[in-house]
Amino acid sequence: MRFFDSEEWRLSSAGGMTGEAYLAESGNNKLFIKRNTSPFLAVLSAEGIVPKLLWTRRMSNGDVLTAQKWTKGRVLRPDEMTAKQVADMLKKIHNSEPLLLMMRRIGKKPVSTKQIYEQLMRQAKGRAETPALRAALHFLGEMAETAESANKTVCHSDVNHNNWLLDTESNSLYLVDWDQAIIADPVMDLAMLLYWYVDKDQWENWLLYYGWEMNAALKLRLIWHMIAMTLRFMFWHQEHAEVRKMILFEKDLLWLNDYAARTF
Repeated sequence: MRFFDSEEWRLSSAGGMTGEAYLAESGNNKLFIKRNTSPFLAVLSAEGIVPKLLWTRRMSNGDVLTAQKWTKGRVLRPDEMTAKQVADMLKKIHNSEPLLLMMRRIGKKPVSTKQIYEQLMRQAKGRAETPALRAALHFLGEMAETAESANKTVCHSDVNHNNWLLDTESNSLYLVDWDQAIIADPVMDLAMLLYWYVDKDQWENWLLYYGWEMNAALKLRLIWHMIAMTLRFMFWHQEHAEVRKMILFEKDLLWLNDYAARTF
């Protein structure tokens, strides 16, 4: 494939679940190519949240390709997700006015807990109704209004450690794969990170890195979004016939349901 008149570039898969990411190579030159990526990639690049955007081009078939600087680095290990650098990056994202403005310009509307609950109810239809699923949906419905927050920011909504890229030359940290970004309570991102990577007895300390102090209202929002997140991923793995992973999320759901019942 030709990106420049004088160079022929070889494309190979760069991994990822969508199959839309590629490594382009020409001699010693390397680019990260993404097809039909988030339209606010330029803002993410300008804010230093993703590697530098080099160009955007529309192809003859209508696809839009973006090229970013190929970063010499690696994804974060699960044990590195507790670092203050991660909390600082999430705080930067959640406080970014340019990101929020761009999301609004492309038509994104704030998502409420009620909307999240209603979407999960629709997804739950036709599935086997286990006691754990029934208890989780009941809790989400009962507490949706109480867990709602007026503070809405840009949320990545999939802060899995595989989406964090550490540049090993500059020690810069990036959060990539923004295809699922929404405007919602920033607790959505925090809940996912805390539940997956931080020991429960360290939640309060990690939140101090982010700049928040734990209280009863925040704890409810966190647990609410942890349960909603667990259902979302459980449904996804069920739809993709990944039974083993679905069962793991069901076990998470049992613990969260028990914790919610004892706490609230």
